[in-house]
Amino acid sequence: MGEIARVPLASIPEGGALRLPGGPDGICVVRIGEAVRAVADRCSHADVRLSEGEVDPDECTIECWKHGSTFSLVDGHPLSLPATKPVTVYRITVDGPDVVVSD
Repeated sequence: MGEIARVPLASIPEGGALRLPGGPDGICVVRIGEAVRAVADRCSHADVRLSEGEVDPDECTIECWKHGSTFSLVDGHPLSLPATKPVTVYRITVDGPDVVVSD
């Protein structure tokens, strides 16, 4: 397990997403209350950044803004069409004031 990215927790918007460099597609980091999740920042259906999509904090999902596919932030699986393939999910740990993203 290697560190891919590190970011201050305070820089991740509550109920929103932040794009970080790392991995083959960038990383989409989402903060919902005390929970932080990270997935690949590329919709598996089209070359679109998920970090620009809408987060649903109640469902713990993110929606691709271009075609409306919704992905689980827990396991990366698509929950609606047109996407049919999951996105990569990254591990998150908190190290003091920072969030660490690992593969």
